Amino acid sequence: MAALTPISRKPLSLVLPTVAAAGGLLGLFVGTANGSGFMGIVIGAALIAAMAFVFITILKNEQVSKWISIVLFAAGGFFFAGIPAMILGLVFGWLFHWFIYWLYEGRYRAKVLPYLTPGQVLWHYGFRVICGAIFVFLITPILVVMPLSFNSQDFFTFTPEMLQFKAEGYSLKHYKDFFSNNEWQRSFKNSLLIAPIATIISVSLGTLAAIGLSQSHVPGRRAIMAIMISPMIVPLIISATGMFFFYSDIGNWLEGTLGLPKNFVGYVKVILAHSVLGIPFVIITVTATLVGFDQSLTRAAANMGADPVRTFFKIQMPLILPGVISGGLFAFITSFDEVVVVLFVGSASQKTLPWQMFTGLREQISPTILAVATILVGISICLLATVELLRRRSERLRGMSPT
Repeated sequence: MAALTPISRKPLSLVLPTVAAAGGLLGLFVGTANGSGFMGIVIGAALIAAMAFVFITILKNEQVSKWISIVLFAAGGFFFAGIPAMILGLVFGWLFHWFIYWLYEGRYRAKVLPYLTPGQVLWHYGFRVICGAIFVFLITPILVVMPLSFNSQDFFTFTPEMLQFKAEGYSLKHYKDFFSNNEWQRSFKNSLLIAPIATIISVSLGTLAAIGLSQSHVPGRRAIMAIMISPMIVPLIISATGMFFFYSDIGNWLEGTLGLPKNFVGYVKVILAHSVLGIPFVIITVTATLVGFDQSLTRAAANMGADPVRTFFKIQMPLILPGVISGGLFAFITSFDEVVVVLFVGSASQKTLPWQMFTGLREQISPTILAVATILVGISICLLATVELLRRRSERLRGMSPT
């Protein structure tokens, strides 16, 4: 790659404070882990600023400085925390070297419009840094849980063997316990029974409600919409308390008047409660899909002699199907991960997987919970990826994005 002209190089008064701030941010995490966040900020800022000054004013060779940066960071990481920190050092060594020259040679201007002011350029990249920081803040707990689920010991922390990447530090014993333990399997089967049925009910009622509320002639549709989506707005503990009293009376009636088995009635109550929680997600996603729906298609079908049911399945349903499936996936995730309502409404026979996890944390702490959490994360990622694919398909069908 050809070097940029000297005109594009930025002054040290811009480069050094910026890279020092980045070094201070890294030093904050390292220093906090070692007992002093403030010292970490000071040392990190000073080291990165000094490294940038040496690279730019003394070495003046990008390739040589890159390897020096990588080796220094890797050696420092290995000295303080062994092989895992050495690997992180390799990454951060390359990253900080790239960042220094990215600023110094003005490469950040290549991706933005040439007429933007320095303040606008700062906001352009600052906004992305903020979004990245939020993403890291949200994803870090998941990244910590997943490797811990392979711990060979019954601990909730990384053992020395794990940190040194020794084979004896890792094991599948917690996953084996999940698939062989009767309590875990019973709760898993309950979740697989309750969540799909609740999803079917939520999708059926939520889709019909969304279609009805999308009609402009429906009186008070805004108020009705607010009531229908209230379960996702009202605090869950309040909803669970109300469901407890409401479904208790329904359960007594089903058992006393109709003579239905108590265990069956318990499943009915939990399924209905989860259906209520899932309906708002279906209504919102289907309503969003109906925004771009051409109502003249249904009128044309009616003019051709099609009844409303045939019109729905032949005209509306194929076009809004991505939104319906997306809402169903959200309803399924809500039911599969829900624990508060089932604690109020269900009994021991309807113990779901999240309930079993909650019980395990409260009564007997077992790392099997980490294995279950990892499995649930994997399921959620697959479902959310499916939602994204359906969203893109819906946009293509409505002509909102290129094919």
